[in-house]
Amino acid sequence: MIKNFIVSLIVFVLVSFVQPVFAWDVKNVDELQTRMNSVGFRILNSNRIENRFTFMAINRVYTRDFWTDVSSVNRIVWIKPVVLPYIDSDDELAAILSHSIAHGTDSYEGILRGYISILNYWVAPNKYDLKADKAAVDYMVNAGYNPLALITILNKIGKQYRYDIFSNHTLVSRRMMLIYEYIYTKYPNILVDNDYKDNIYYQNFLLTSRKNRMKLLEKINTHSGKKLKYSY
Repeated sequence: MIKNFIVSLIVFVLVSFVQPVFAWDVKNVDELQTRMNSVGFRILNSNRIENRFTFMAINRVYTRDFWTDVSSVNRIVWIKPVVLPYIDSDDELAAILSHSIAHGTDSYEGILRGYISILNYWVAPNKYDLKADKAAVDYMVNAGYNPLALITILNKIGKQYRYDIFSNHTLVSRRMMLIYEYIYTKYPNILVDNDYKDNIYYQNFLLTSRKNRMKLLEKINTHSGKKLKYSY
């Protein structure tokens, strides 16, 4: 009887004090702004990014995406508050900010101090999005965030169109797979010690990417240097 009581007490204490791995306590725009500053500057400092940026939670009319962007004019990395319900962790916030920071670093390159660098994105958005995804993974790892969050946040907010053959943007399903391949190749330990293995959004990615991951495994096993064309 006493033993059962002690066990119950221990369980109660653990439940009371142990928080879920992906619990997020940001509830409103003011708290989002504070967390953006904290996470954003941690990414900048950890990666020794010497270009200056600021971070804002604002509703902006013009955007390439409905949730986030970076201004090539005044280097403001911003997030629309509408995305707040989709973010479940600092990792996912870091994923959003890292991708935009990667675009922002490009805005410091080129003539007129990078003023017209935005034209590169308009001409080849697919190329620069995929480049920013890889840079975001590196930024997150260096700052101590889990880059698999880039997959989970894309899985929650990325639109899945039917084709990308006539589009300047890669299908989100292929984009997530390319991120996975980059992590698999450069940071394999993250997949071995996987904090996201029980995350429902990551599990859904594993389900929908099964055939593509088989292609990747075959490429690795055959030591092929061929660039894979992932399916829809």
